Amino acid sequence: MLWVKVFHILAMTSWMAGVFYLPRIFVHFVDGNALDQDVSRLKIMGRKLFAFSSIMMLFTLALGFWLWLGYGFSGGWLHAKMLFVTLLIAYHVKCGAMVKQMQSGELGKSSRYYRLYNELPLLLFIPILILVVVKPF
Repeated sequence: MLWVKVFHILAMTSWMAGVFYLPRIFVHFVDGNALDQDVSRLKIMGRKLFAFSSIMMLFTLALGFWLWLGYGFSGGWLHAKMLFVTLLIAYHVKCGAMVKQMQSGELGKSSRYYRLYNELPLLLFIPILILVVVKPF
């Protein structure tokens, strides 16, 4: 089971890297568009990063399910963690919708919006980490 946990953490780390960086691509896309720069490379980067992080998300969830089967679903901390994981999945799905908007050139919010949007996964990741390590309840 420890190897499953190692690969779960590895997949989660890769997923989070994509979740943290993708909104930065949105910032650069919006800023580049405002300056009338060529942003076609950012469209490619965003699409590929989202695809990669989606695969890592699926690995994370599958390995987490495997751990759940091995260790059981007990403790209130795990229920709370699952709430934050669900919110993180919703964030990821919303990023996918933004990638599609970016592909069509319709990413309509300001770069400040995407900078602030970039902070949301950290606000979800911190409680997940605390719940997993401390198991407060």
